[in-house]
Amino acid sequence: MDTRQLKSLLAIAEYGSFSRAAEAVHLTVSAVSQQVQALEQEVGAELFDRSSRPARLTVAGVQMIEAAQELIRTAENAIDAISGKRIAGTLSLGSVRSSAMSLLPRAIVQLNAVHPELRIKLRVSMSELLLQDVVAGRLDAAMVAEHVSFPPDLRWRPFLREPLFVVAPPGSPLLDAEALLTRFPYIRFRSNVPLAHMIDLELARMNLTLNEVAEIDTIAAITACVANGLGVSIVPQVAIDDCSAPLVRIPFGSPQLHRQIGLVERSNGPRSLLISELHALLVRNGI
Repeated sequence: MDTRQLKSLLAIAEYGSFSRAAEAVHLTVSAVSQQVQALEQEVGAELFDRSSRPARLTVAGVQMIEAAQELIRTAENAIDAISGKRIAGTLSLGSVRSSAMSLLPRAIVQLNAVHPELRIKLRVSMSELLLQDVVAGRLDAAMVAEHVSFPPDLRWRPFLREPLFVVAPPGSPLLDAEALLTRFPYIRFRSNVPLAHMIDLELARMNLTLNEVAEIDTIAAITACVANGLGVSIVPQVAIDDCSAPLVRIPFGSPQLHRQIGLVERSNGPRSLLISELHALLVRNGI
């Protein structure tokens, strides 16, 4: 098994046929077919169902695709590190659905400007799944909120600490947080994420009677509803900055609550220097 065989396999999965894959990897269809047959003999399983046209991946083929992606990425990372050449290969990143999400694409573009041969892949998912993929090496790093605890072989580096505010529609009276929350309809952030749990715990401590008008699972949708007059809610600073409407905002919590966002990576991961560059860009963009 070598990386040329694996790249041909990935090309077939990406382009949908042996002929188009052969064009992409600059080989003949016969050569690509021979590479796949050699892989099948080595792993002892058929990777494609050839009874259909075009051939379709078998269950073993799908598993081999996942393994090939990781093997090629690891090989490229090692070659870059050993040779000292310009950084290339693939950097696989994950992110939670966060109001701070806008910072990550900006940093990715900036990182690509410095390393134009680097391919960066981004996947958005739930924090627990992202942590599992970082531990397993399927992701190089992920942007997640602060957790009570991280797996011991992971390192979490915050880049953003932002305050939480009660927000009200433009033109609302400048009342304190408790008055805004009890006098106006309340839009609850309902999601199984640390930010939602933090908000709910503080509301429980305040022991307020709320007139809930909606439950929404994304902060961006909440700020849009507040901007259009549906009610009041509680959001982090970055969500207010990203909203074009002049929302009324009052500090939430006593003392005011803050949430932290950071990058989590393996403690001895092969892309640590590159992730440090990304972290520095995120810090700069978040200021």
